[in-house]
Amino acid sequence: MERNDAVMPWVAIVSAAIMWILLLFLFNKETAPEPVVVDQAVVANISKEWPTVGQQVYTANCSGCHGAQGQGVVGPKLAGDEKILKDPVYVHTIITKGKGGMPAQTQLKDNEVYAVANYVLNSWGNKIEEPLTPAQVAEGQSKVDPAVLKNRSRFVPEDIKLPEIFLVTFILVLLTYGLIGLYSVWAEGMELHPGIHKVRSTPLAVLGMLTTLGLTVLFSVLFVRQMVTDYAGWAAREPVMPNVTAEGFYAAMIVLTLALAIGLYKKYFMDGEVLVEDASGEFPW
Repeated sequence: MERNDAVMPWVAIVSAAIMWILLLFLFNKETAPEPVVVDQAVVANISKEWPTVGQQVYTANCSGCHGAQGQGVVGPKLAGDEKILKDPVYVHTIITKGKGGMPAQTQLKDNEVYAVANYVLNSWGNKIEEPLTPAQVAEGQSKVDPAVLKNRSRFVPEDIKLPEIFLVTFILVLLTYGLIGLYSVWAEGMELHPGIHKVRSTPLAVLGMLTTLGLTVLFSVLFVRQMVTDYAGWAAREPVMPNVTAEGFYAAMIVLTLALAIGLYKKYFMDGEVLVEDASGEFPW
């Protein structure tokens, strides 16, 4: 009996691809940096203003949380902070957009933002070669913000909105249906013949099975090693984010290689049976 559901898996996978494109569009639109306007008047006054205006703005708005000498109180320590010296634009981002318990300092004018940022970057043991300018901020904004990267890697629920949850769920359902359907067509053929079907493995099938199992072991070892490395860094309290991307990749490859091994086993090593009433079902499994 000819299958009546052989086309639907491809429809599901194509639909999932369309949904994935929409998801990426929504996510990239949400995290795209806002363009920065370079005000030449601000640039000309930055070097003159930051020692005086910057100190005044810091004393009035920042010292209560970060300390008069940047020693840290409620907010983090700023004195001798190598992180902000390596990425001065990050200071501008935190001042204008806020982070954690620190709100965005929207009451500050542009010149005050650059003045206080350069004051922090050039005080209490901090020192940068050139003052932070709008041109540097504009260049830095073309990159993905470190805070955005951190949120992406952690993938915490509060950073996912309802449209993203819906699309991800729908994509997973479509992909699951499509992949199981394609596997069913591949394993059982376009036509279903009622009865028990004997299979005989071939040397190529045995090689494929051994290769797949070997890859499963390899990715398992890599996954465990990555987890041990990340855990050791966390236990040592090193300022390094866990490599969540590598962990996820290895875990996904373990699942995929195991699924492939099961598929090869059912196709080439396990006898199958087709029932008459299953031949006209709407679902491939």
